[in-house]
Amino acid sequence: MNERAPDVFRALFETTRGNFIVEARREWAPLGVDRFYNLVREGFFDDVRFFRVIEGFMAQFGISGRPEVAGAWHAARIPDDPVAASNTRGRITFATAGPGTRTTQLFINYGDNSRLDTMGFSPIGEVVEGMEVVDALHADYGEGAPRGRGPDQGRIHQEGNAYLSRDFPDLDWIRRAEILEQPSE
Repeated sequence: MNERAPDVFRALFETTRGNFIVEARREWAPLGVDRFYNLVREGFFDDVRFFRVIEGFMAQFGISGRPEVAGAWHAARIPDDPVAASNTRGRITFATAGPGTRTTQLFINYGDNSRLDTMGFSPIGEVVEGMEVVDALHADYGEGAPRGRGPDQGRIHQEGNAYLSRDFPDLDWIRRAEILEQPSE
């Protein structure tokens, strides 16, 4: 899962709300784009929930609903990329818990979150079709536990989709993600 990504490619996300397409740009964040490419290519995001959706801010996803898979990736960190593009509406960015902590979680910006640029959040691409689908993702749970009433990330890692389906049945999810375009060599 460490293949070099094409310089530019698109990924289709089929969700419970409809489809959207992300165009990834390696020049913006090469390490992040490589990770994203490999995760999509290998089906990592299939059946993954949008577990943290905050209106006006962002929609976050990327913890596997299968605890054994989530556990295997929990510490698979990639180094930070310098911020080469801004966190504006529709841009997709790896979530972090501080420097050097990017793994599999991403978020899509709902608005101008350029304040995140100075914190090291480096966009890897942007939604080029279907942003209305991202806008419609279920947001009523809001911020995650313990600060809000949304899902607890630790429990997602430990219990997976069984926990989310039982306690947060209205969450939207990714049915399937796939690479759409690869440039010819």
